Amino acid sequence: MEEVALQFVTYYEKQLEIAKRFCIIRKDKRISRKKLSELSGVPYSTIRRFEETGNISLSSLTKLAIALRLYDDLDNLFKHKKEYKSIEEVINEKDY
Repeated sequence: MEEVALQFVTYYEKQLEIAKRFCIIRKDKRISRKKLSELSGVPYSTIRRFEETGNISLSSLTKLAIALRLYDDLDNLFKHKKEYKSIEEVINEKDY
Protein backbone atom coordinates (compact mmCIF):
# COMPACT_ATOMS: atom_id res chain seq x y z
CA MET A 1 0.00 0.00 0.00
CA GLU A 2 1.31 3.41 -0.94
CA GLU A 3 1.90 5.89 1.86
CA VAL A 4 0.40 9.33 1.53
CA ALA A 5 1.84 12.27 3.41
CA LEU A 6 -0.60 14.14 5.60
CA GLN A 7 -1.33 17.65 4.45
CA PHE A 8 -2.46 20.23 6.93
CA VAL A 9 -4.32 23.21 5.59
CA THR A 10 -5.66 25.98 7.77
CA TYR A 11 -9.20 27.24 7.31
CA TYR A 12 -7.74 30.59 6.24
CA GLU A 13 -5.61 28.98 3.52
CA LYS A 14 -8.68 27.12 2.26
CA GLN A 15 -10.75 30.34 2.26
CA LEU A 16 -8.12 32.11 0.19
CA GLU A 17 -7.89 29.19 -2.23
CA ILE A 18 -11.66 29.20 -2.78
CA ALA A 19 -11.70 33.00 -3.18
CA LYS A 20 -8.88 32.82 -5.72
CA ARG A 21 -10.71 30.16 -7.75
CA PHE A 22 -13.89 32.24 -7.61
CA CYS A 23 -12.07 35.35 -8.82
CA ILE A 24 -10.55 33.42 -11.75
CA ILE A 25 -13.98 32.15 -12.77
CA ARG A 26 -15.48 35.64 -12.51
CA LYS A 27 -12.72 37.10 -14.66
CA ASP A 28 -12.94 34.25 -17.20
CA LYS A 29 -16.62 35.08 -17.59
CA ARG A 30 -15.63 38.74 -18.06
CA ILE A 31 -17.89 39.96 -15.28
CA SER A 32 -16.75 42.89 -13.18
CA ARG A 33 -17.31 43.04 -9.43
CA LYS A 34 -19.78 45.86 -10.03
CA LYS A 35 -21.78 43.84 -12.57
CA LEU A 36 -21.71 40.78 -10.32
CA SER A 37 -23.03 42.90 -7.48
CA GLU A 38 -25.93 43.99 -9.69
CA LEU A 39 -26.64 40.42 -10.85
CA SER A 40 -26.46 38.83 -7.40
CA GLY A 41 -27.69 41.52 -5.03
CA VAL A 42 -24.49 41.10 -3.00
CA PRO A 43 -22.82 44.43 -2.17
CA TYR A 44 -19.68 45.31 -4.12
CA SER A 45 -17.75 45.66 -0.85
CA THR A 46 -18.67 42.10 0.13
CA ILE A 47 -17.40 40.76 -3.19
CA ARG A 48 -14.17 42.73 -2.85
CA ARG A 49 -13.64 41.52 0.72
CA PHE A 50 -14.33 37.92 -0.31
CA GLU A 51 -11.87 38.00 -3.19
CA GLU A 52 -9.19 39.66 -1.06
CA THR A 53 -9.61 37.81 2.26
CA GLY A 54 -11.84 34.80 1.63
CA ASN A 55 -14.38 36.04 4.19
CA ILE A 56 -18.04 35.76 3.13
CA SER A 57 -21.31 34.47 4.47
CA LEU A 58 -22.77 31.27 3.06
CA SER A 59 -25.86 33.12 1.81
CA SER A 60 -23.73 35.67 -0.08
CA LEU A 61 -21.51 32.95 -1.52
CA THR A 62 -24.59 31.07 -2.70
CA LYS A 63 -26.01 34.20 -4.36
CA LEU A 64 -22.70 34.84 -6.13
CA ALA A 65 -22.42 31.24 -7.33
CA ILE A 66 -25.97 31.32 -8.68
CA ALA A 67 -25.31 34.64 -10.44
CA LEU A 68 -22.29 33.06 -12.14
CA ARG A 69 -24.34 29.94 -12.96
CA LEU A 70 -22.12 27.65 -10.92
CA TYR A 71 -25.01 25.29 -10.20
CA ASP A 72 -22.96 22.08 -10.37
CA ASP A 73 -20.39 23.49 -7.98
CA LEU A 74 -23.12 24.26 -5.45
CA ASP A 75 -24.73 20.86 -5.91
CA ASN A 76 -21.43 19.10 -5.36
CA LEU A 77 -20.45 21.05 -2.26
CA PHE A 78 -20.00 18.53 0.56
CA LYS A 79 -21.46 15.75 -1.58
CA HIS A 80 -20.49 12.42 -0.09
CA LYS A 81 -19.18 9.85 -2.54
CA LYS A 82 -19.33 6.43 -0.99
CA GLU A 83 -17.01 3.79 -2.34
CA TYR A 84 -18.41 0.29 -2.27
CA LYS A 85 -16.26 -2.77 -1.63
CA SER A 86 -18.72 -5.29 -3.03
CA ILE A 87 -22.01 -5.63 -4.85
CA GLU A 88 -23.51 -6.83 -1.58
CA GLU A 89 -22.86 -3.42 -0.02
CA VAL A 90 -24.75 -1.76 -2.85
CA ILE A 91 -27.67 -4.15 -2.55
CA ASN A 92 -27.84 -3.92 1.24
CA GLU A 93 -27.45 -0.15 1.49
CA LYS A 94 -30.26 1.56 3.34
CA ASP A 95 -31.44 5.10 2.77
CA TYR A 96 -31.07 7.21 5.89
